[in-house]
Amino acid sequence: MKAMFYEAFEQAPEIRTLPDPTPSEDGVVISVGASGLCRSDWHGWMGHDPDIRLPHVPGHELAGKIVATGRGVMRFKVGDRVTVPFVSGCGHCAECHSGNQQVCPNQFQPGFTHWGSFAEYVAIDYAETNLVHLPDTIDDATAASLGCRFATSFRAVADQARTGPGEWIAVHGCGGVGLSAIMIATALGANAIGIDISEEKLAFARECGAVATVNASGVADVAEAVREITKGGAHVSIDALGHPVTCFNSIKNLRRRGRHVQVGLMLGEHATPQIPMGQVIGHELEIYGSHGMQAWRYDAMLSMLAAGKIAPQKLIGRRVSLEEAVPALMALDKAEATGISVITRFS
Repeated sequence: MKAMFYEAFEQAPEIRTLPDPTPSEDGVVISVGASGLCRSDWHGWMGHDPDIRLPHVPGHELAGKIVATGRGVMRFKVGDRVTVPFVSGCGHCAECHSGNQQVCPNQFQPGFTHWGSFAEYVAIDYAETNLVHLPDTIDDATAASLGCRFATSFRAVADQARTGPGEWIAVHGCGGVGLSAIMIATALGANAIGIDISEEKLAFARECGAVATVNASGVADVAEAVREITKGGAHVSIDALGHPVTCFNSIKNLRRRGRHVQVGLMLGEHATPQIPMGQVIGHELEIYGSHGMQAWRYDAMLSMLAAGKIAPQKLIGRRVSLEEAVPALMALDKAEATGISVITRFS
């Protein structure tokens, strides 16, 4: 198979011909139809993820067709179109038994714990627990875009933050995660505020449903700007970027008893951000993390998509080849492009 491959962190990946994968007893092999490019892939390439063992094939947002199954796989067969959460559970531990596969201590993460989907084929373990059947109405590129950013945002907004109709939600960072959060919050009846330093991204945020936007480079105090718009602060706030500044502002702009959800990864030099702990205590704020979404929760998200309440396909900015994905991966920290880039050509 052709695949993106690197043997050292921070060195330019290459397109190599590598052996085709084979399925484990409880796994499948998928012919990849599409795979999204995500900032998490950049973190992995930089060496920020301790699960990665070199040499490596990245990629974790995927959709495609099953071409081989292990002996223990009963619910899925060759020819099925599927996607998979980027955090997959083992199916046997206490967390998986409680329905929380997204925090499984033995989790399988394509592109991190194992070789990923920037390739013509990818092997996925624990298939019975984690694969999601795809309806014919959803194309591979749209389905791939759900796997990390959109699904993580769905869980963050709907489950972790419990966002309700009429509430104000501030979204810090209008990349793929942030735009997804704005779209989902709007579908749930909340009032979303998009916050970024790019006017182009803020305009896109308004197209996705944001009722107000804040250019962080054009105001003296982001938190104060949000409090003014909301007349007291946001009920919910999401750090969709993962930076000490956006994390701090997201907590700072909450009203009393507000909920902050950290979605953007805080790794490397950003791993220990400053937190306004006096406000957390005095205002009884809630702080949550959000790490992917369980396969069984996809039904709710797919139902909203089928009903036209969310349109993740609008977030796809570029469809690129495997070769074009190499420089795109290396530049993901710049976050200059609007929308999501998806690999749709592998040969």
